[in-house]
Amino acid sequence: MAPQAEFSKWQGLGNDYIIVATVELPFKLTPERSVAICDRHFGIGGDGILAWGPSRKADFKLEIHNPDGSCAEMCGNGIRMLARFLVDWGYAEGRRKLLIETDAGPMPVNVRRNGLITVNMGVARLGGPGIKGYAGVPGESEAVGAWLEAGMNEYQFTFVDMGNPHCVIESDDLDNLDIRLLGPEIENHALFPNRTNVEFMNILGPSEVEMRVWERGVGETSACGTGACAVAVAAHRAREMDSPITVHLPGGDLVVDVDQEMNVVMSGPAEEIYSGTMSDDLVKRIKEL
Repeated sequence: MAPQAEFSKWQGLGNDYIIVATVELPFKLTPERSVAICDRHFGIGGDGILAWGPSRKADFKLEIHNPDGSCAEMCGNGIRMLARFLVDWGYAEGRRKLLIETDAGPMPVNVRRNGLITVNMGVARLGGPGIKGYAGVPGESEAVGAWLEAGMNEYQFTFVDMGNPHCVIESDDLDNLDIRLLGPEIENHALFPNRTNVEFMNILGPSEVEMRVWERGVGETSACGTGACAVAVAAHRAREMDSPITVHLPGGDLVVDVDQEMNVVMSGPAEEIYSGTMSDDLVKRIKEL
């Protein structure tokens, strides 16, 4: 009998991920295998894979595999999903406050009884190695109101490092924005050595914004947790918006608090869709890749 490959499918504001335990998979997750698993016609289908396991630095470790085979340093929606999964499935042994290791550092998470999950996302930077020419020194080399060319036009943007890179552009017409054209051009722009996530935001009030997101390695999605945090940081820093900020995404709302030291806390939901076991045929096909 072939080894079992169990998984759980979750969504956060429509951003859907496949949760697997690395120690229980009968194969190693490679870029080719991640692509096959995320395929919505021949695999399970999802915006990515959340692979979790033991950690020497925290309670658990999270690896994020994108549907194009690349890996992300951090995923705000993903960490909420994983935290609630660990609590609901009993892996957290009754605890609701967890420390989860990511490639962007350890993240404290609180799974509240009302269904919301709060994540301390750490300190945001407005520069750093994710963008050329900006070291991220506060007030000196921050990419706030910088310019880039894409789609035969120039765009003013704010760069936000949330452990992963974000390019935030203000727009007052999100509905008619050609994100399928602009998203890939900006994601792969020469300014961003490791590519970037791209957010377009429209300010609605003193503490309220709406946004669309083009995720690096994924494409347009209904929600992005780190993207919502980046938008809140950009709005707070460049437009002096009041915090906490409610961020309206196509899939729903997230609430982001940004303090004067640029510490960021995000709150939002996560929900299980279904769980199952990969078929023997799928496991065999994946192992052959």
